[in-house]
Amino acid sequence: MSVPESRRIVLFRHAKADWPQVTDHERPLAERGRMDAAEAGRRLADTAIPFDLALCSTAIRTRETWKLAVHEFQHRPKTVYEERVYEASPGELIALLNETPDDAQNVLLIGHNPGVQGLADVLSGSTDGEARERMSRRGFPAAAFAVLSFSGSWKALEPGVATLLDYWAPSE
Repeated sequence: MSVPESRRIVLFRHAKADWPQVTDHERPLAERGRMDAAEAGRRLADTAIPFDLALCSTAIRTRETWKLAVHEFQHRPKTVYEERVYEASPGELIALLNETPDDAQNVLLIGHNPGVQGLADVLSGSTDGEARERMSRRGFPAAAFAVLSFSGSWKALEPGVATLLDYWAPSE
Protein backbone atom coordinates (compact mmCIF):
# COMPACT_ATOMS: atom_id res chain seq x y z
CA MET A 1 0.00 0.00 0.00
CA SER A 2 1.49 3.35 -1.03
CA VAL A 3 1.38 6.51 1.03
CA PRO A 4 -0.46 9.39 -0.70
CA GLU A 5 1.95 11.97 -2.04
CA SER A 6 2.05 15.32 -0.27
CA ARG A 7 1.45 18.30 -2.55
CA ARG A 8 1.57 22.04 -2.11
CA ILE A 9 -0.53 24.74 -3.73
CA VAL A 10 0.36 28.39 -3.47
CA LEU A 11 -2.47 30.79 -4.21
CA PHE A 12 -1.04 34.16 -5.23
CA ARG A 13 -3.17 37.22 -5.88
CA HIS A 14 -1.87 39.66 -8.48
CA ALA A 15 -0.20 42.82 -7.20
CA LYS A 16 -1.87 46.25 -7.09
CA ALA A 17 -3.16 47.28 -10.51
CA ASP A 18 -3.56 50.69 -12.06
CA TRP A 19 -6.89 52.01 -13.41
CA PRO A 20 -6.18 53.48 -16.87
CA GLN A 21 -8.92 53.70 -19.53
CA VAL A 22 -8.59 50.09 -20.70
CA THR A 23 -10.66 46.95 -20.24
CA ASP A 24 -10.33 45.17 -16.90
CA HIS A 25 -8.36 42.35 -18.54
CA GLU A 26 -5.80 44.84 -19.89
CA ARG A 27 -5.13 46.73 -16.63
CA PRO A 28 -1.37 46.94 -15.88
CA LEU A 29 0.31 47.03 -12.49
CA ALA A 30 0.65 50.28 -10.60
CA GLU A 31 4.11 51.35 -9.42
CA ARG A 32 3.38 50.01 -5.94
CA GLY A 33 2.24 46.76 -7.53
CA ARG A 34 5.57 46.33 -9.31
CA MET A 35 7.43 46.75 -6.01
CA ASP A 36 5.07 44.39 -4.13
CA ALA A 37 5.27 41.73 -6.89
CA ALA A 38 9.07 41.63 -6.61
CA GLU A 39 8.86 41.45 -2.81
CA ALA A 40 6.31 38.63 -3.03
CA GLY A 41 8.68 36.83 -5.39
CA ARG A 42 11.48 37.11 -2.83
CA ARG A 43 9.15 35.77 -0.11
CA LEU A 44 8.03 32.90 -2.35
CA ALA A 45 11.66 32.08 -3.16
CA ASP A 46 12.36 32.03 0.61
CA THR A 47 9.80 29.23 1.03
CA ALA A 48 12.20 27.00 -0.98
CA ILE A 49 9.19 25.23 -2.53
CA PRO A 50 10.37 23.65 -5.80
CA PHE A 51 7.46 24.64 -8.03
CA ASP A 52 6.76 22.29 -10.91
CA LEU A 53 4.02 24.35 -12.51
CA ALA A 54 2.67 27.91 -12.45
CA LEU A 55 -0.89 28.53 -13.65
CA CYS A 56 -1.31 32.21 -14.41
CA SER A 57 -4.35 34.18 -15.51
CA THR A 58 -4.01 35.78 -18.94
CA ALA A 59 -4.84 39.26 -17.56
CA ILE A 60 -2.02 41.80 -17.98
CA ARG A 61 -1.73 42.48 -14.22
CA THR A 62 -1.30 38.78 -13.35
CA ARG A 63 1.24 38.24 -16.12
CA GLU A 64 3.22 41.29 -14.97
CA THR A 65 3.02 40.11 -11.35
CA TRP A 66 4.34 36.68 -12.32
CA LYS A 67 7.14 38.09 -14.49
CA LEU A 68 8.41 40.25 -11.60
CA ALA A 69 7.96 37.53 -8.96
CA VAL A 70 9.55 34.65 -10.89
CA HIS A 71 12.62 36.79 -11.56
CA GLU A 72 13.44 36.21 -7.86
CA PHE A 73 13.32 32.39 -8.19
CA GLN A 74 16.42 30.25 -8.59
CA HIS A 75 14.55 27.89 -10.96
CA ARG A 76 11.65 28.95 -13.17
CA PRO A 77 8.78 26.44 -13.21
CA LYS A 78 6.84 25.57 -16.33
CA THR A 79 4.30 28.36 -16.79
CA VAL A 80 0.86 27.97 -18.36
CA TYR A 81 -1.14 31.12 -19.06
CA GLU A 82 -4.70 29.96 -18.50
CA GLU A 83 -7.65 32.18 -19.44
CA ARG A 84 -9.95 30.13 -17.19
CA VAL A 85 -8.22 31.62 -14.11
CA TYR A 86 -9.54 35.09 -14.98
CA GLU A 87 -12.78 35.79 -13.04
CA ALA A 88 -12.92 32.16 -11.86
CA SER A 89 -14.90 31.08 -8.82
CA PRO A 90 -13.34 28.77 -6.21
CA GLY A 91 -15.22 25.83 -7.76
CA GLU A 92 -13.92 26.65 -11.23
CA LEU A 93 -10.37 26.92 -9.87
CA ILE A 94 -10.70 23.52 -8.16
CA ALA A 95 -11.92 22.02 -11.46
CA LEU A 96 -8.88 23.50 -13.21
CA LEU A 97 -6.50 22.19 -10.53
CA ASN A 98 -8.15 18.75 -10.82
CA GLU A 99 -6.74 18.66 -14.39
CA THR A 100 -3.14 19.04 -13.13
CA PRO A 101 -0.96 16.04 -14.04
CA ASP A 102 0.09 14.06 -10.98
CA ASP A 103 3.78 14.44 -11.84
CA ALA A 104 3.42 18.08 -10.71
CA GLN A 105 3.92 18.06 -6.95
CA ASN A 106 3.93 21.80 -6.22
CA VAL A 107 1.73 24.28 -8.09
CA LEU A 108 1.54 28.06 -7.96
CA LEU A 109 -1.69 29.70 -9.12
CA ILE A 110 -1.56 33.43 -9.92
CA GLY A 111 -5.06 34.86 -10.04
CA HIS A 112 -7.65 37.32 -8.84
CA ASN A 113 -10.00 37.99 -5.97
CA PRO A 114 -12.55 37.01 -4.91
CA GLY A 115 -11.66 33.61 -6.41
CA VAL A 116 -8.19 33.23 -4.90
CA GLN A 117 -9.24 34.15 -1.36
CA GLY A 118 -12.36 32.03 -1.67
CA LEU A 119 -10.29 29.07 -2.83
CA ALA A 120 -7.87 29.44 0.11
CA ASP A 121 -10.82 29.45 2.50
CA VAL A 122 -12.64 26.56 0.82
CA LEU A 123 -9.61 24.27 0.51
CA SER A 124 -8.25 24.87 4.00
CA GLY A 125 -11.61 24.29 5.66
CA SER A 126 -11.22 24.28 9.43
CA THR A 127 -7.45 24.85 9.54
CA ASP A 128 -6.58 26.83 12.67
CA GLY A 129 -3.38 28.52 13.67
CA GLU A 130 -1.39 31.67 13.25
CA ALA A 131 -1.47 31.71 9.42
CA ARG A 132 -5.28 31.39 9.44
CA GLU A 133 -5.59 34.15 12.01
CA ARG A 134 -3.40 36.48 9.92
CA MET A 135 -5.32 35.66 6.74
CA SER A 136 -8.65 36.23 8.49
CA ARG A 137 -7.46 39.54 9.90
CA ARG A 138 -5.82 40.88 6.72
CA GLY A 139 -8.07 39.35 4.06
CA PHE A 140 -6.29 38.74 0.77
CA PRO A 141 -4.85 42.09 -0.39
CA ALA A 142 -3.04 42.54 -3.68
CA ALA A 143 0.23 40.51 -3.87
CA ALA A 144 -0.75 38.25 -0.93
CA PHE A 145 -0.21 34.50 -1.09
CA ALA A 146 -1.29 31.44 0.86
CA VAL A 147 0.62 28.14 1.03
CA LEU A 148 -1.54 25.03 1.39
CA SER A 149 -0.75 21.32 1.46
CA PHE A 150 -2.81 18.21 0.81
CA SER A 151 -2.17 14.53 0.17
CA GLY A 152 -3.27 12.54 -2.81
CA SER A 153 -3.96 13.03 -6.49
CA TRP A 154 -4.88 16.39 -8.03
CA LYS A 155 -8.13 14.75 -9.10
CA ALA A 156 -8.92 14.29 -5.37
CA LEU A 157 -8.53 18.00 -4.55
CA GLU A 158 -11.81 19.21 -3.06
CA PRO A 159 -13.10 21.54 -0.35
CA GLY A 160 -11.64 20.96 3.10
CA VAL A 161 -8.80 18.58 2.13
CA ALA A 162 -5.92 21.06 2.45
CA THR A 163 -4.08 22.56 5.39
CA LEU A 164 -3.08 26.23 5.40
CA LEU A 165 0.66 26.24 6.15
CA ASP A 166 1.61 29.86 5.60
CA TYR A 167 0.23 33.23 4.57
CA TRP A 168 2.01 36.41 3.52
CA ALA A 169 0.79 39.86 2.49
CA PRO A 170 2.73 43.06 1.84
CA SER A 171 2.60 45.57 4.65
CA GLU A 172 0.16 48.38 4.08
